[in-house]
Amino acid sequence: MSVVIDEFAKEYLHGDLREVREVMLHKLEGLGEYDIRRPLTGTGTNLLGLVKHLTLSESRYFGEVFGRPFPEPMARWDDLGQRGADMWATEHETRGEIVERYRRVWEHSDGTIEALAIDAPGHVPWWPRPDVMLFNVLVHMLTETSRHAGHADILREQLDGATGTNAQRDEAFWEARRKEIERAAKAAG
Repeated sequence: MSVVIDEFAKEYLHGDLREVREVMLHKLEGLGEYDIRRPLTGTGTNLLGLVKHLTLSESRYFGEVFGRPFPEPMARWDDLGQRGADMWATEHETRGEIVERYRRVWEHSDGTIEALAIDAPGHVPWWPRPDVMLFNVLVHMLTETSRHAGHADILREQLDGATGTNAQRDEAFWEARRKEIERAAKAAG
């Protein structure tokens, strides 16, 4: 029975990871170069930088952690001079290059996930409890990618008002909703 549960859990988590990866790339669609790179928070968070960051994260977690390094050169988190460089794109890096590298990392990660059992051992030296299983890394990367997809939702809404659900709702609906929320916030405050 446990093998059935293990395979179900692995496929379920992997399926959700595949979906949220696509959500990340969808947030770039229809936007120009400036808008996908533009710092929209005080810390510089931007859409293309989130994709670049997830590329590095996945390459390390599904690569090095399981002794299956991604075959292309990638930045190192332990290189203090490069710390944070994965969170934004230089003017010399193209959207196409970053998106295609992310897709190549997906293929490599998917290969690791498919080749290993959910309880396959891995080692994450930068974690306080470094000895892990594929299960731990799948949950971590699904959480990490979902977290950044939420950031991307907010950034995209700031840029052009696009949300995942507003296709059937017009500007008047959202203005009325915002006023209702503002009224409730003031009443509670």
